[in-house]
Amino acid sequence: MVSAVGRIKKRDGTISDFNQDKITNAIHKAMKSEGITDMAVAKTASDIVCFMIEEKFGGYTIPSVEQIQDIVEMVLMKQGYHDVAKSYILYREKHKGIREAKKIGLNLERLVKDYLSNADWKIRENSNEGVQSFAGLNARVSGEVLSNFALNQIYTERAKKAHETGEFHIHDLSYPIVGYCAGWSLENLIRKGFGHVPNQVHSNPAKHLDTLTLHMVNYIGTMQAEFAGAQAFSSVDTLLAPFVRHDNLSYEDVKQDMQKLIFGLNVPCRWGWQTPFSNLTFDWTIPEDMKHKKAVVGGVELDTCYGDYQKEVDWINQAFLEIMIEGDLKGRVFTFPIPTYNLSNEFDWDSPKAKLLFDATAKYGIPYFQNYIGTNMNPGDIRAMCCRLNLDQRELMRRPGSIWGPGDSTGSIGVVTINLNRAAFEASSKEDFFAKLKELMTVAKGTLETKREIVNNMLEKGMMPYTKVYLGHFENHFSTIGICGMHEACMNFLKQGIGTPEGREFAKETLEHMRGVLREFQEETGHLYNLEATPAESTAYRLARLDRQKYPRIYTSGTEKHPYLTNSTQLNVDATRDIFEAIQHQGEIQSMYTGGTIFHAFLPEAIDGETCKKLVQRIAQTKLPYFSITPTFSVCMNHGYLRGRHHQCPDCGDETEVYSRIVGYMRPVRTWNDGKQQEFEDRRTYDKIA
Repeated sequence: MVSAVGRIKKRDGTISDFNQDKITNAIHKAMKSEGITDMAVAKTASDIVCFMIEEKFGGYTIPSVEQIQDIVEMVLMKQGYHDVAKSYILYREKHKGIREAKKIGLNLERLVKDYLSNADWKIRENSNEGVQSFAGLNARVSGEVLSNFALNQIYTERAKKAHETGEFHIHDLSYPIVGYCAGWSLENLIRKGFGHVPNQVHSNPAKHLDTLTLHMVNYIGTMQAEFAGAQAFSSVDTLLAPFVRHDNLSYEDVKQDMQKLIFGLNVPCRWGWQTPFSNLTFDWTIPEDMKHKKAVVGGVELDTCYGDYQKEVDWINQAFLEIMIEGDLKGRVFTFPIPTYNLSNEFDWDSPKAKLLFDATAKYGIPYFQNYIGTNMNPGDIRAMCCRLNLDQRELMRRPGSIWGPGDSTGSIGVVTINLNRAAFEASSKEDFFAKLKELMTVAKGTLETKREIVNNMLEKGMMPYTKVYLGHFENHFSTIGICGMHEACMNFLKQGIGTPEGREFAKETLEHMRGVLREFQEETGHLYNLEATPAESTAYRLARLDRQKYPRIYTSGTEKHPYLTNSTQLNVDATRDIFEAIQHQGEIQSMYTGGTIFHAFLPEAIDGETCKKLVQRIAQTKLPYFSITPTFSVCMNHGYLRGRHHQCPDCGDETEVYSRIVGYMRPVRTWNDGKQQEFEDRRTYDKIA
């Protein structure tokens, strides 16, 4: 039979001449494996395949290789060759694996060359890595292998397509069998000591503050190897305070131990030459639910209660802040740990330690603030939720803690960020937009349910031995769905930005719709889901690039060369210089998230501590749950800290490092990816703050 089919579309998109002999030979191989050796039988089946191709495509459409192979399978089944069809399917899968392996091999070769020649933008995907290194190359190569494994072996074809084409972003694909982030019980470490894993070193509970700080450093570094993202301790000052009195330490002793803790947490010891992503939350004032709780030192309960140690709590906070303000030898800011301070109604705004806190905030923007004043939340909720396993699945729980510091024994299994910009650009109406959004969320749910099942299995198989000892289960870990590009979605769908009343209402409507869908997911699965304003350090750049590749006329922020999407439902970075205008816009929106969210008060340069205190007081009266004050500053290797943005030192003329906050932590701007650097250039900082 001479086929009328002239051409086919190959897998790489190129067009080639149709060759029936290839179909005949493939069918013959499958038949031989089942004992049918007659080539004529294979040729007859091949003729039927060609007839059906002509009937289906009629010479007007060029069939793809995959479409032809689907028809071969159907013909074999209809002709009664069921075992042959199975062999043919195995043949397809085998060759698919060979193609994927070859593709991965070529990709890895190119990846190594690009990394060594600094041609790969993903070298600066995470500014925490900072510089090229062998450890970074090693992580990049192994991460690529694991990412390919996740997309091809773990997740569905629909999820793979959505990620690869930029409909959404599956975070941390290179960590496919471990969870995303975790908050740990520091009290548990104090009671149990560090270790208890077979074939590893065990240590007794710490009896001294200097030992406990070493345990904390080792604990966070070890747990970072079993998770993709942030590791957190809460109530650090409260829980450490009894050790100070127990050893009769002087203030200088306490400061020395805080120095050990801070320097230890800034060593790049994690995978890929990165520093462990650590968050420490400080109570500042001992919370009500801990005041009458027995203090613990060396794993033993004392006769005293935590409420007896406010003086020692003050010392710990003062010492920690003094070290953070001093910076390192060259005056650089410490990137980690990210300290979070709880602002409650008991907060003493005028104490000497408060002055120190606001001086540190004004100079470096170091602390984050968890707002328990304007949000009507309670610090005790962090500890209370972590003991509740029987949660009402009809209720969306607010994940305890902050975007960087989950509460004790909770966190996120995994994160998928929806590209709102793409969905809005493709939507023909608001109903169509919400339908697309729900479909993407449903695919994301399937991805997160798969991730949860795998992580649970890996925990039981011993792949996370320390997590098994200190956590034991992931029942309190959330499946997290986030968003990116609401401002750009408004521009494409409404032809006006999120800063307009229409844009703001569209954002709120979108969040409310997503909250409703997440409630459905919780009832359906029995698992916790939350809605997060994902930080999107590299995701915002990656998704914008993919948007521009698919739709050259789509609106994205930035430039044609360096596009980006605005984080979550944040105002576009050039929207206003008036901080209170921005806060008024964001307050109600940010309170709709049940996972992490944050408002960054970007300032052109450092302000004085008193002005900073008044600004923090005003923000604390709003509904913003979590916020930072972020001044721009520079560091000269010869002259140290410089206020504001200086690319050259005004004293010696040497090149400086310009610092600002990239999503969550302070890093030199030159280590950021191109999209975030463009965002920094576009940003209008807040100069109206009084």
